[in-house]
Amino acid sequence: MPELESRLLAPRRKTRQILVGGVPVGGDAPITVQSMTKTDTRDVEATVKQIYEYAAAGCEIVRVSVPTKKAGEVFHEITARSPIPVVADIHFDYRLALVAADGGAACLRINPGNIGGQDRVRAVVEKAGEKGIPIRIGVNAGSLEKDLVEKFGGTATPEAMVESALRHLEMLEKEQFFNTKISLKASDVVRTVQAYRLLAKQVDYPFHLGITEAGTPWGATIRSSIGLGILLAEGLGDTIRVSLTGDGSEECKIGHEMLRALDLRAGGFHMVSCPSCGRVQIDLNRVAHQIEEGLREINHEDVTYAVMGCVVNGPGEARDADLGVAGGAGEGLIYRKGVLIRKVKEADLVPAFLEEARKFKAEQSA
Repeated sequence: MPELESRLLAPRRKTRQILVGGVPVGGDAPITVQSMTKTDTRDVEATVKQIYEYAAAGCEIVRVSVPTKKAGEVFHEITARSPIPVVADIHFDYRLALVAADGGAACLRINPGNIGGQDRVRAVVEKAGEKGIPIRIGVNAGSLEKDLVEKFGGTATPEAMVESALRHLEMLEKEQFFNTKISLKASDVVRTVQAYRLLAKQVDYPFHLGITEAGTPWGATIRSSIGLGILLAEGLGDTIRVSLTGDGSEECKIGHEMLRALDLRAGGFHMVSCPSCGRVQIDLNRVAHQIEEGLREINHEDVTYAVMGCVVNGPGEARDADLGVAGGAGEGLIYRKGVLIRKVKEADLVPAFLEEARKFKAEQSA
């Protein structure tokens, strides 16, 4: 482990390991990136199409809501066609959990306390055991049990969230079911972080991390990055979801970028670009964004690119990258592994850089 990482990151929390489909979660398994479909589940074609889009963006486990009988009836069609494991999201009606388990769910997301009495919990647990699938307990500050809210002064405090999680766990453990993971989500960073910290001291189940209802992409990305970043740096978390009111594919891309930023996952490319200033003499904003979009299509992993605007820091950053460009007066210098290989006009800069990126990928692949 690099010296910086050893100072920055706490040791990974030791948990039991579960399997979601063929994806290991917890223990020493890599931290996985999840998302949730935003289609009407009854529309099988739209839902499957979205799952494929998510998978292409790096989604490794996908959650699909099963809110109605009709959604349950078509759920098996979705799981049969999905390229990644599908978690069935169930609320209130335990019979939908049974249908989803029979329909190929790789995991059931329920709150045992809101599906009825212990007999209904037992039915779900028996079905999950029969199918060999885990259950995810999902505690959400916005839907906490009323008695717990009242107990803790009328507010969904971190302590109330943890007590809710323990209550749900007890219902499963009473049935000798331990194939479980847990999430404790609030819409703000502080409560979420505090809740996970508290529960981590009491159980060894794997955690699914997220800031729920985080908002539109600008604010949600900031809140998720801070909240998940704190927890991941403290060694907490086994799967993550970045919740955006927007494109789910972006959730997956942001999630992977978080993990790469903390050296918790490899893969993908890393692009360095300067913020621009009065020294820059090319349209850096256009060049950087077009290069980044082109690199996503090339999809070269474990490569560092640099797109710099001027001759102050540009040549140094470009030389340090696998492939880099330093802008000049209406032109750019392209470096490969520290060696200047091309000087091109600004109008040709993007296609020339992407051409070199494709060459680099082909040679590395060979």
